[in-house]
Amino acid sequence: MSALGKVAVLFGGSSAEREVSLRSGTAVLQALQAEGIDAHGFDPAERELYALRDEGFDRAFIVLHGRGGEDGSIQGALDYLAIPYTGSGVLACALAMDKVKTKQIWQACGLPIAASRVVRRGDDFDAAELLRSLTGKVMVKPAQEGSSIGMASASTAEQLSAAIALAHQYDEEALVEAWLVGPEYTVAIVGERVLPSIRLQTSHEFYDYAAKYQATDTQYHCPAGLSPQAEQAIQALAYQAFRALGAKGWGRIDLMCDSAGEFRLLEANLVPGMTAKSLVPMAARAGGMDFAQLVQAILALSDG
Repeated sequence: MSALGKVAVLFGGSSAEREVSLRSGTAVLQALQAEGIDAHGFDPAERELYALRDEGFDRAFIVLHGRGGEDGSIQGALDYLAIPYTGSGVLACALAMDKVKTKQIWQACGLPIAASRVVRRGDDFDAAELLRSLTGKVMVKPAQEGSSIGMASASTAEQLSAAIALAHQYDEEALVEAWLVGPEYTVAIVGERVLPSIRLQTSHEFYDYAAKYQATDTQYHCPAGLSPQAEQAIQALAYQAFRALGAKGWGRIDLMCDSAGEFRLLEANLVPGMTAKSLVPMAARAGGMDFAQLVQAILALSDG
């Protein structure tokens, strides 16, 4: 571990996910320091990035969620500074951050996704017709936000118009996706290893921000309860989706089942949460890797 040198744990930032990032980054920083790694916290919202070079940091562990952290921006800056970092590069991060572009890539690769439409800010649209074309109930998401921020469901034209307006508060594009009725799953990937899938169960209508970070009754099933064949299939699909975006290092792929029980890809997260309630550490534990081993494995992949 000493060969990794001086490590900057990048967390905080100025996105809508700042608070989650602060919690994730603190957990990572404490785990690295406990293992004797020369790790230091670094908040780009409070310090100039040039300090990373001036203070002799050898590599960066990116735990910045949302815009500026997982959209390729910080990755490009670190490339310019010639500082190795955890996770994927500029292009993969930019694609994964944009749910619309992610779906287009997956569709082009023949991977299963839910039917969807895109409404740009200022577009004229017929809400009732849009609902009918997408089975009558939809999920609306800002194209480039995480942690379920700005998301809402809709089953009437009035609800759809309101949900799109909400999404447009966060992004120029709103992704309107056909409602999926089956269970929700997530699959984490670290290096070439695909970790056991997790099935998410919430009392909320969907796995929203409150269910992720505030609720006490959200349940996480790992193992997910799938048959060996289905577990193999969901892991293989997640790995395909991860690689289709050019991702590397680590990340997480979210999926749901449709009414026929078929897996449908939702989105990719290339800087997943690392809080006490986060999913990647949970999957790692099920795969026999504790939190300290997980962060060390991710950091060790920062050389490419």
